[in-house]
Amino acid sequence: MSKQFLDLGINEHLQRSLVDLQISVPTEVQEKTIPVVLNQNEDLVVLSKTGSGKTAAFGLPLLQLIDTENTSIQTLILAPTRELGQQIYNNLISFASWSDQIHIASLCGGTPIKPQIENLNSTTHLVVATPGRLLDLIKREAIDLKHLKYVVLDEADEMLSALKFEVDTIIKAIPKTRRTLLFTATMSGTVKQLVQNYMSKDLVTIEVDTTTLGHQGIDHHYVVVEPIEKLDVLLHFLNSKGGERGIIFCKTKAAVNKLAKKLAINKFSSGAIHGSLTQGIRDRIMGQFREGHIDILVATDLAARGIDVKEVSYVVNYHLPDTYEAYVHRSGRTARAGAKGLSLTILQHEEIAEITDFENELGIVFHKFKKADAQSIEENNALLWAKKIFKTKPNREVSEEFKTKIKTVFHHLTKEELVDKVLAHHLAQSSTEHSTSDRSKKK
Repeated sequence: MSKQFLDLGINEHLQRSLVDLQISVPTEVQEKTIPVVLNQNEDLVVLSKTGSGKTAAFGLPLLQLIDTENTSIQTLILAPTRELGQQIYNNLISFASWSDQIHIASLCGGTPIKPQIENLNSTTHLVVATPGRLLDLIKREAIDLKHLKYVVLDEADEMLSALKFEVDTIIKAIPKTRRTLLFTATMSGTVKQLVQNYMSKDLVTIEVDTTTLGHQGIDHHYVVVEPIEKLDVLLHFLNSKGGERGIIFCKTKAAVNKLAKKLAINKFSSGAIHGSLTQGIRDRIMGQFREGHIDILVATDLAARGIDVKEVSYVVNYHLPDTYEAYVHRSGRTARAGAKGLSLTILQHEEIAEITDFENELGIVFHKFKKADAQSIEENNALLWAKKIFKTKPNREVSEEFKTKIKTVFHHLTKEELVDKVLAHHLAQSSTEHSTSDRSKKK
């Protein structure tokens, strides 16, 4: 058994689950948070980066504090997205694998509500919910939160940036006597306001690695491009990362769809997620990414919440995020579980000045990424063109007679001569297209 978790006060049943999960050494946030949750009564604010082990930091002690003799809902955990909510739920189920008297429910959107209502008719001690679905259940009077003792707001900064009205409404609807535990990567203005409005004055604050919050192990880089070369620079970078897993962030759903289509055309192993996709599609694409069937995920900020994949080696900000908090959450998708990672931001010239603001606010240093030169871009595009040809399926509808005529044209050429001629034709054609495009832009 894990002596370290024993020292923190975790009971034998939960320790057995941790052994099964091969979790033996508490992370810093777990070491600081678990004893406070177990042994004190004050509200708690924990400032810690994503990927630091926060779910176990609140999940283990809250599971231990459940009174199994009491059939009421005692603990509510709110998460900003369905993906993160489901991830927390799965982790709690794993932690409670040796505690069969504890009953946990997932109340997240994107799945039918009727089975969730039916499940709430039986004993439920702890619920993990997204704000929208929970509000729906409250309005239907399908959930009883009158006996709630603990409320967790996970990734509160992200949740409040998109769902402030829902969170405010929920907090006003639950008992004032509850104990509130708030976890956040950054202390945004809305988070500070929530702390002032809804949490006790005598609260405990825990800060973990706040000097470079959310950026341990991450190399921060930026590259400056002209609008016309932005996609080419990205494609060159992605080609250099062949076989590695990464996430590209865009500001809007339309931008995600457009870029994902460009990557598909260029035969990159990629998928896209955003809020307008059905839960089934999002789950399928996330599963493919998590299992390594696709290498690149193109996503909006909110849709990417709950992505906890250890082998993400890089993050690309195809558009500079609007807030410092968004940058923390984006870059935090890489360098998880002690690994190293790269965060690359693609900028236009007018955005360069903002880098200094990000450095000063977040306590990090950006390094200028060497942009590929024109020849490297041209060669990379030719390589992508060759890969597209290689992956093109033969047209079975072409007649043998016509194919014979085409073969006759080339039959005197060796393989090397054919490649030379086809490549030269492609490069000449590309050069002509670029010249035409430049002339039309000048007009």
